[in-house]
Amino acid sequence: MTPKMLLLPILLPAVLAVVLLLLPRALRLLRDILAVAGAGALLYYAFVFFSVKDLRLAVPWLGMGIDFDLRLYHFSSFILLALAGFLLLITIYTTVRMKDAPRGREFMAYVFLTAAFANGAALANNFVPLLFFWEGLLVTLYGMITIGGRPTSGRTAVKALLISGFCDFCMILGIGLLWSVAGTSTMSDISVEPTGLAAVAFVLMMIGAAGKAGAMPFHTWIPDAAVDAPVTFMAFLPAAFEKLLGIYLLARISLDFFKIRPGSGLSLLLMIVGAVTIVLAVLMALVQKDLKRLLSYHAVSQVGYMILGIGTAIPVGIAGGIFHMINHAMYKSGLFLSAGSVEHRTGTTELKKLGGLGREMPLTALGFTVCALAISGVWPLNGFVSKEMVFHGAVETGSTIFAIAAWVGAIFTFASFLKAGHSVFFGERSKEVPAVKESQPAIVLPILVLAGLCVLFGVYNKLPLTLFIQPILQGRGEAGAHVDFTAHALAVFNPVALISIGCLVLAFLLHAYGFRKGGRKAYLASEPIHNLPGMHQAYDLAEKRVFDPYDQGLKVIRGLSLGLFKGIDRPIDFFFEKIVTFTGAKFTGILKKAHNGHYANYLAWCLAGLIILAGLIGLLAQ
Repeated sequence: MTPKMLLLPILLPAVLAVVLLLLPRALRLLRDILAVAGAGALLYYAFVFFSVKDLRLAVPWLGMGIDFDLRLYHFSSFILLALAGFLLLITIYTTVRMKDAPRGREFMAYVFLTAAFANGAALANNFVPLLFFWEGLLVTLYGMITIGGRPTSGRTAVKALLISGFCDFCMILGIGLLWSVAGTSTMSDISVEPTGLAAVAFVLMMIGAAGKAGAMPFHTWIPDAAVDAPVTFMAFLPAAFEKLLGIYLLARISLDFFKIRPGSGLSLLLMIVGAVTIVLAVLMALVQKDLKRLLSYHAVSQVGYMILGIGTAIPVGIAGGIFHMINHAMYKSGLFLSAGSVEHRTGTTELKKLGGLGREMPLTALGFTVCALAISGVWPLNGFVSKEMVFHGAVETGSTIFAIAAWVGAIFTFASFLKAGHSVFFGERSKEVPAVKESQPAIVLPILVLAGLCVLFGVYNKLPLTLFIQPILQGRGEAGAHVDFTAHALAVFNPVALISIGCLVLAFLLHAYGFRKGGRKAYLASEPIHNLPGMHQAYDLAEKRVFDPYDQGLKVIRGLSLGLFKGIDRPIDFFFEKIVTFTGAKFTGILKKAHNGHYANYLAWCLAGLIILAGLIGLLAQ
């Protein structure tokens, strides 16, 4: 395989994006065939690339050490494989789910353009090409949200663009500082101690990577997009692609570019961000009464486990965080696709309007149940394995508070999905929704494939751990020390795992109690938590967006515009709108009177002008 083949994962989806956009609506069948075939070809080549140990394409580009540099090695090839797999499943799903959407052709083009940018970001080995591909994702993010077609879709798209743009700006600043410290922009040549300016660079780059993954407080556009954007978008970007890219870069920042050690200040910072994201987001998910919004908050909460695991700087924790990255992409994408299947048949995802759909949509219910159990960390599914590794890493740091935060998240995660599954599939049949039937095979197949992978990566966890995860940590100092990660997997009879199982039992009891207190209405099962002293007020403030930095930032800007800047803005307006226009009007009035059409007057002005000009020249010549 030649180095130029590394351009294929970038150029093929980019070309397909243009072709799919240009094909007329009448050729929708051809468009769908091309899309599925193209995604299948990318998956095939991803497998081929994964078999290649190392490959690099470096072409002189802008000078000053800025080369168009692509590098294929184990970690990047693993990400390429994951991206290609999700692209194929989402493409198959989109052929039916977005079939009648007014901008379905545009959406499919955005999907493949996103794949091109994502593959480029995964392969980039120089910061400048990385930033080109990384920023390109902002374009497709904005475009896909607007396709939702709701009155507030445009506002949510702008919100996502600005929040993600701020995180990317931090990334750019961090890269600039790291470049100045390391003296190179070639990513594979950088490994520095995180002190001084390098520590600042780490924090800024961490914000960029964690923000892309959807960590708090840069998450607030995700719940809004769950309502305003197509559900296919949620399964594609927030659930899968952005988690894979954000955590991939965060892992590289923590493992490659900087030497993060257990117990260090930066390690502690990562663990705090992870723990806070886990707890606060899952508490918001618990009380949601719309399935898509509930899933969106869990898409945020689960990022916390990934960041917490990487932040431990302990091999089992790091491996657990990376393993949780791919596991989360599987089950969260499956959950969003399941929600889309329900919406496709019923026209709603409001929990109070649903119920008892398991009998009419058994395959969707099966896929949802497996994915829900996996995200909840139920043995023997993949979520149990990766969460246990993160729990072990947190315990090994000696800071028990982080393990407790992770266990609290586990309790409310399972309680949330007991509520969601009970409300949608396993409660009494709702009378608000007419009889429905199972969704088409193109919708159900991706859900079942993802559910099957959740089982495979749990029961046969040694396969992904040894094939994908363990090689990432080899040769990386303390983090690369040889550890048998599978020793933690499915090891139920140890104190950490027993605590986790106890958390699941407690979650079941909480749901049962809430179900009875809520008048045997599953969607009200979280009300006892919602109504706790202090919690209700906090939830009300959250619903009013008091804790949303974007909305509060807008209020600050409006306040400044009406207060501080008003004193500057109004005089400037007065000068240009009043003084300048008044002076101009008077002057033009004089000129109008002077231009009376008499030839003698014009000749007199010309002579007077010549006399004045001759006088000035004479004065200057002295």
